Amino acid sequence: MLYKLRPEDIPSLNCYQDEMKRLFQGMGKPDFGIDFGTANTRIVTSGGGILFDEPSLCCFMGQADRGELVAAGSAVRSMLDRTSGAMMVARPLKRGVLSDIAAARDYLAYAVQSSVGQRRLRSFRAIIGVPADATNAERSALLTAANDAGLGSVQLLAEPLVAALGADLPIELPQGTMIVECGAGTTEAAILSLGGICATASLRGGGDALDGAISDHLHFRHKFLIGASTAEKAKRELVEMFHDGVDASVSIRIKGRNLANGLPGAISIPVSDLHPVVEKHVAGIAAMVLNLLSQIPPELSRDIHDGGIVLTGGSAEIGLVGRAIVDVTGLSVTVADNHAHCVARGLQRALAH
Repeated sequence: MLYKLRPEDIPSLNCYQDEMKRLFQGMGKPDFGIDFGTANTRIVTSGGGILFDEPSLCCFMGQADRGELVAAGSAVRSMLDRTSGAMMVARPLKRGVLSDIAAARDYLAYAVQSSVGQRRLRSFRAIIGVPADATNAERSALLTAANDAGLGSVQLLAEPLVAALGADLPIELPQGTMIVECGAGTTEAAILSLGGICATASLRGGGDALDGAISDHLHFRHKFLIGASTAEKAKRELVEMFHDGVDASVSIRIKGRNLANGLPGAISIPVSDLHPVVEKHVAGIAAMVLNLLSQIPPELSRDIHDGGIVLTGGSAEIGLVGRAIVDVTGLSVTVADNHAHCVARGLQRALAH
């Protein structure tokens, strides 16, 4: 979904600038920051670095809203598509926003307790990153989950703004800066200046959408069924091959279930067969960036022309994303250092001020 800046949105966007000022001035300074992501969650402090970094996964015995939490985080990764009986794996977030408030509550409680021990959580204040276009209902649900998890005061900050801070971009200057945050659940493009967001656009889906597209392609074209973990592994292999510039005839071997005979099996897929799937995904991101650039004032356009576009997030490593943006805009595109941790680093920098 493309989010367009409207005049009535300007006050809500300016509130991010006010929140950052309040943090920088040390008023109500939070104790830690939470990068609550669709794929992974990280908890940071201003001086202690990353205290927690695990997959955003929960496993319940029964339904999440009335079942018992069996495991969370890294311990659940190997359980995906392998649970039995009444056990169920749940993801607290989908497409970048809360999808299961009970799972989010239990996961946040697990993550924070793993970081700070068994101390009383109500005494802790936190900042949590959210997509810039998250609705009031989505924000309210996250605040409710954090409160139910036992946290005290919680502030929400727009992830593109925090990612830009973590990428060491000069967002506080009267100068336009453009960032594309490529997450697992959502891909967001934002124009920033004077410590706030001037315009933003987003596509819900992110890197997870590419996993799904690969899985669907194998299902419908090759009658071969794979799970989420296998799809993610295939994506990472493809990304590495594209980065190394391997020949298109090279194949990757994927294991799953052959729908023709219903039996377990393996299939070898040429890179050239999956290349259009990845190209379609990155074309959507490039189109979003192009549309956003067509809406901004000319002075910001001049700044972006001079400074280029910076990619952050775990999916920024997909080289075709940058190339597609270069092709449609003609602008320079760079990938931020430590791109996968820019939101966590941004939260850490916000805490330090």
